Amino acid sequence: MQYTSFNDYCRARFGCKVYKLSLDAGFTCPNRDGTLATGGCTFCAGGSGGRFCISGSDIKVQIAAAKELVKAKGAHKYIAYFQAYSGTYAPVSRLEELYRSAIEGEDIVALDVATRPDCLCEEVLALLERLNRQKPVIVELGLQTAHEQSAKAFNRCYPNSSYLATIKALKSRDIHTVTHLIFGLPGENEADMLASLEFACAAGTDGVKFHMLNILEGSALAEVYRREPFALMSREAYAELVAKAVAMLPAGVVVHRLTGDGDKRLLIAPEWVKDKKRTLNSIQSYIAQA
Repeated sequence: MQYTSFNDYCRARFGCKVYKLSLDAGFTCPNRDGTLATGGCTFCAGGSGGRFCISGSDIKVQIAAAKELVKAKGAHKYIAYFQAYSGTYAPVSRLEELYRSAIEGEDIVALDVATRPDCLCEEVLALLERLNRQKPVIVELGLQTAHEQSAKAFNRCYPNSSYLATIKALKSRDIHTVTHLIFGLPGENEADMLASLEFACAAGTDGVKFHMLNILEGSALAEVYRREPFALMSREAYAELVAKAVAMLPAGVVVHRLTGDGDKRLLIAPEWVKDKKRTLNSIQSYIAQA
């Protein structure tokens, strides 16, 4: 079974392999600062960038440091990736300063911003549209699930209607949009998880990122798990499900990630996610059989 990987997408669009530079601009989230809630999503341990983000006050310094991390891989072209927390949750003037600084170099071929659908007001959308005329812009939205009951349980704090409206607004501006989905949320079965993918594809997402639910130290979910441990997906079950999900994708939808990179220092469960290579091999084996 053939599918379009993120590497395929980059080679087609930029003519070569491209490496992401994970950046931390010090953003927070309306689900943490009291605007909507204070605890964040229950699976969040404090930031989405983890150990792959290079923290620091100056974006150019962060970019230089991030380049050093991939230097040995022979990297020459990069994407500036605002990964931590909600990457559009700041005054527009501040966002413009950060984004323009990040994409200034000729070797930076695109801007990638991870955020929430409810953190993209008209002013921010207009900024991203302007930048998209300069260099390609990618926006990643943390949907996680299309089931409102599950979303309420993990404290997402925005409705599906917000996601749908934001996808429509981004597509009208020709901005490549990626949807994050978490497999293994408590109470969801295989049909539920695949239905979330169908929802995102029907909405018009250009790409998807698949994640296994991780129980991380410091998250609210970790406390629940300690009190009443619940079943988590096995590597084989996850791999088989991702293969089924990939087979469902409409032509042209890009698979940006088959499995996530959790912070091993914080991981409580499941243990198998620590061996990413083995997990990817399992996924690819099921995809080959499809």
